[in-house]
Amino acid sequence: MGSLDQDAGERLPQPLLDAIAPYGVVRAFPAQAILINEGDATDSLYVVLSGRVKVYASSEDGRELVLSEYGPGGYFGELSLDGERRSASIKAIEACTCRVVQGAELRRFLESHADFAMHLNRKLIRMVRRLTEQLSSIALQDVYGRVVRLLNELSEPVGEERVLRHKLTQQDIADRIGCSREMVNRVMKELTAGGYVAHRDGRIAILRKLPVAW
Repeated sequence: MGSLDQDAGERLPQPLLDAIAPYGVVRAFPAQAILINEGDATDSLYVVLSGRVKVYASSEDGRELVLSEYGPGGYFGELSLDGERRSASIKAIEACTCRVVQGAELRRFLESHADFAMHLNRKLIRMVRRLTEQLSSIALQDVYGRVVRLLNELSEPVGEERVLRHKLTQQDIADRIGCSREMVNRVMKELTAGGYVAHRDGRIAILRKLPVAW
């Protein structure tokens, strides 16, 4: 499953951040605020200036599947350029600020900035690849394999360990790999008992290489 953290290539470079600034307004959102609801008919583009947001799809019974996350320099909402309704929801993981560019202004910006159009094309290609990998993982890997892959992808070396870049609850993990929290709980208990993982200041630390299968 491709990493849900945004790729460095998906962040707008400073020249484009500066160029798009006059086309939008800055808005602040508290943690847990819903910026976009799946099914909305709005057409604004959001550029994250600070904080983090998650992109997710949800079912009628409230279950979520997290599709991606964006931090500073990331942007979302571009799929509304086709005139269709929003295909996913966006929630602030933490307090954030965004530059909000209305659809008409975004189209005007695209007409005069071919470099943004190229950046958008590359981002959409990466998005398709990531979601294809995510779907393949859900369909072809068991829960243990999905948990291990996510932990490896979202962690970075800290001394002799690997530590997750952000704090994740078991429900957060479940939402990212398409399963129940109870199933994640069983896997994490086994990994903890086996001495493979521990918690460091609220973040999961990988103490040694995780087994390919359990």
